[in-house]
Amino acid sequence: MSRAIIVGSGFGGLALGIRLQSAGVETVIVEARDKPGGHAYSWERNGFTFDAGPTAISDPDGLRALWALSGRDMADDVTLRPVSPFYRLHWIDGTHFDYSNDDAALTGEIVKLDASDVAGYRRFLDYSRAAYEEGYAKLGHVAFDLRSMARAAPALARHQAWRSVYGIVARFVRNEKLRQALSFHTLLIGGNPFTTSAIHALAHKRARDGGVWCAQGGTNRLVAGLVTQFERLGGTLRLGDPVTGIATLGDRATGVTTASGWSAEADAVASNADVMHSYRDLLAGSRSAQRVRARIERKRFSPSMFIVHFGIKGTWPGIAHHSVLFGPRYEGLFTDIHDHGVLAEDLAIHLHHPSVTDPSLAPPGHSTFTALAAVPHLGKFPVDWDAIGPILEKRVLDEVGRRLIPDIHERIVTKFTYAPTDFARDLNAHLGSAFSLEPTLAQSAWFRVHNRDDHIPNLYFVGAGTHPGAGIPGVVASAKATATLMLEAR
Repeated sequence: MSRAIIVGSGFGGLALGIRLQSAGVETVIVEARDKPGGHAYSWERNGFTFDAGPTAISDPDGLRALWALSGRDMADDVTLRPVSPFYRLHWIDGTHFDYSNDDAALTGEIVKLDASDVAGYRRFLDYSRAAYEEGYAKLGHVAFDLRSMARAAPALARHQAWRSVYGIVARFVRNEKLRQALSFHTLLIGGNPFTTSAIHALAHKRARDGGVWCAQGGTNRLVAGLVTQFERLGGTLRLGDPVTGIATLGDRATGVTTASGWSAEADAVASNADVMHSYRDLLAGSRSAQRVRARIERKRFSPSMFIVHFGIKGTWPGIAHHSVLFGPRYEGLFTDIHDHGVLAEDLAIHLHHPSVTDPSLAPPGHSTFTALAAVPHLGKFPVDWDAIGPILEKRVLDEVGRRLIPDIHERIVTKFTYAPTDFARDLNAHLGSAFSLEPTLAQSAWFRVHNRDDHIPNLYFVGAGTHPGAGIPGVVASAKATATLMLEAR
């Protein structure tokens, strides 16, 4: 293989491109939008910088490895800043909990909730450590086939992967708020704490060891750094030209065509685009791909997000970089979102406040915020978001105001929203899902979209829809798994 084309410049596509270029494979990344990043898009409004997301970097070593491949240092292109606490969790009774990897401080936070749960938390951390070793360190960066799935089965059984994250947490701690504190992270990868496989509890070990970080200047600067490294290695990034088709001949992918009429041949094609869009639209001419499309269509997709970006007057040193505002319900809310397709009256809001760590993201004396709330995807809640959006925007801002910023509406300088229909339009996200396939056990590892297509052996996938899943660590790990397959096939 001497030439490869990657569809999409999200974290997965850029990480894969860097790995291929580092190995001497001429690589072109073709991006539909005017800027790279995929889900990690960004906007500048009235002096405020807003990141579309993701916003938390919890495995910086996985990113640093992309520079180390060519003997370079990521710090030459990207400055990472630690975030502490990782998250501040708020409940409606006024209780808050700071989650960090400062052992003494975290123990104190647990004692505030229930001193008897300290020992249980230690046992949970032992479980998380073992799950990390089996589920991420050993398996997160390798592609799965039936044989590797069979080899992994004993470890999955040993760690009771059939349980949910909430279920496994509940085995160790009894305080309900602490159970929520140790299981909410599944929301950040599109999961329901009550159905996401317990193996995802590994996130606690990963964060405890690696910390949580942000990129100076915003996540968009991390994207820019990845582009710099890719192009430094000789890679080509083609922006603003959507791929309209992946060409196939028999059982081979031969290249791509784009909306502008540009076309190119390649020895291998990899897609970082939405998996349903890839199979349904880009591979419309392949009969084997359409059979795969029909199988994917029957799978469970993660919810969407409703996002309110807003810049306000004033600075708020007392509001953490990342906050979670829990509502009155936990299990019931996520059952409504994931299963019933209900836009509930109550909300769980992830509030991102990057200017508290990096004041350059807002004008002097101002602050940048983004509030994110999980909502049903378009398949479960097919409404007119142009009509519903303003109502939900006010509800989100009212809740943030009630809990943290009393005069929020008077302070707003600029604001805009991003709805499920925007995910569908801008990112070709199936059903407007914000995270692709839901991370249940039945949709993990070999049961996700494969890193290499089973019938078109030079067609590959990278990103949230393939193994190991969503989130920056997941999609960067998927790039390593996919690159290994591609380079082995040379």
